[in-house]
Amino acid sequence: TAAGAGRQPAGQTARGRSGFSDSNSKWLAPAKAKKIQSKGNHVELSSDGEVEEGNWEMEEEEDGSSEEMVDDYGASSSEEEELLPIEKAALKQKSDSEEEEEEGEEEEEEEEAAESTSKQKMGQKEKDNPDLQLNLDIDEQFKLPTNEEVEREDILFIFYDSLMVLLPAEPPDLHVIHQRIKGNLEVLQDFVVKREEGRTRQEYLAVLRRDMAAYYSYSDFLLTKLMDIFPLPELINFLEANEVPRPVTIRTNTLKTRRRDLAQALINRGVNLDPLGKWSKTGLVIYDSSVPIGATPEYLAGHYMLQGASSLLPVMALAPQENERILDMCCAPGGKTSYIAQLMKNTGMILANDSNAERLRSVVGNLHRLGVTNAVVSNCDGRQFPKVLGGFDRVLLDAPCSGTGVISKDPAVKTNKDEKDILRCAHLQKELILSAIDSVNAASETGGYIVYCTCSIMVEENEWVVDYALKKRNVRLVATGLDFGKEGFTRFKDRRFHPSLKSTRRFYPHTHNMDGFFIAKFKKFSNAIPQAQKEVATPSAVPDTVVEPPPKKKKLEGSKADKEQKLPQPALKKKRSLQSQRRPLKA
Repeated sequence: TAAGAGRQPAGQTARGRSGFSDSNSKWLAPAKAKKIQSKGNHVELSSDGEVEEGNWEMEEEEDGSSEEMVDDYGASSSEEEELLPIEKAALKQKSDSEEEEEEGEEEEEEEEAAESTSKQKMGQKEKDNPDLQLNLDIDEQFKLPTNEEVEREDILFIFYDSLMVLLPAEPPDLHVIHQRIKGNLEVLQDFVVKREEGRTRQEYLAVLRRDMAAYYSYSDFLLTKLMDIFPLPELINFLEANEVPRPVTIRTNTLKTRRRDLAQALINRGVNLDPLGKWSKTGLVIYDSSVPIGATPEYLAGHYMLQGASSLLPVMALAPQENERILDMCCAPGGKTSYIAQLMKNTGMILANDSNAERLRSVVGNLHRLGVTNAVVSNCDGRQFPKVLGGFDRVLLDAPCSGTGVISKDPAVKTNKDEKDILRCAHLQKELILSAIDSVNAASETGGYIVYCTCSIMVEENEWVVDYALKKRNVRLVATGLDFGKEGFTRFKDRRFHPSLKSTRRFYPHTHNMDGFFIAKFKKFSNAIPQAQKEVATPSAVPDTVVEPPPKKKKLEGSKADKEQKLPQPALKKKRSLQSQRRPLKA
């Protein structure tokens, strides 16, 4: 195999995936080259098929001056590179699997021989019994399953201890379901030509939703929501991306080190890494490591933070400045807070708040480890925050959400979310975003900005909340400063949102190879609360209560007058004489 074509000299240090040719070379982003590892030997296979030994060294600083700890590691990259390095993690995993296949060729040949014999037996059975045929003929027109097939694949719902357990009447054949999904999609893309006579589009969609729920293990509720958000071909890509874990990424702590120095230290420990992308000056993507990446001496010394690529984006959109007062309303576990601190170079003040006291322990630990000295940790309900403390220059609100953008991390989201969960999150998010806006000082010389973000892709938790904030407060949406990501929705089903929601950004796992995320940036232009908010807050019955008392009073006075008239004349004279005696005497 190619892995055995060349070997490194004994004692040569393991290096990263993309390397440095000599001390005067620049960091080169990988183009078409593939690196093959075999028993500690590191060689590089060029696009021409030639094996090249890798001898990588880090670039030394030319001026030798004591610059600030900025990220110049991986600053220059190939202009021909179309994909972000983080998007190549899946390709890297694919290349690694190819290497494993090359190393075990003999075992695979034996397995293939066994598979071929089994396929021959299956082919014979299929000839004998055509009902067992699994593959659809290419020229055969797709047909919806019959009622008998649907009944055999029906799912029984059993409620046990308030948990819904799915038990099929008989084990479903996933291969048949997958082929049916593909055929169904082909029909829906050219429905007029390929549909069956007498079949509606809704029937095809119902079968497709049912098949995807069975194949990918999603609830019918969540699949219905996803089908409203994505076109069908893109929905399949999204579901497939959720079955693959996202690449491991770390953020360099520039309060203590440079990215190039950290990369060199980790490469020496056998870590295979790359710069995260042109958009990040601090991120590194980890392909594989011979040591636990969360227990290296560099990690314990606070040189980096394990952090998802998508969670770097809100802080970049917030763009904190030195000597500002910043509120991180939902800060746990402290990754965004520490990133804000390093951008501020430990100046100013950060209030790191979270309503969960248990999660604040990790925040305190991370802030100490990373050397953050300008943060104050608080345990308050974010909805009460304007009363607790206000007047901040900028506020970051990473609101609690349903987690539909991080299904690869938490597969339980596929089945444990319903409409009530989504609406409950949306209600809390609306309360928090108003509190965040009220906590910002619109008269700030450098700030007045609020960044709202969630790790959800539901429109109810994102565009609806932002549109609600635009109506209730004196804020407007501004550009996030991120040059990639998809635009937010300005219309969704029968709802229409403010046109400025185009400036919000959505990130998807199948498009950007990072967790699903939503980011919106507000600029507050007045501290006053709009009058419409006050009118809505006052009950509608108040004007009636103002109008109703006078008639009651008149009626009461009238009744008193009637009583006086009904009194006999002697009694009336006596009452008037008593009233005259009570009057004060004139001087």
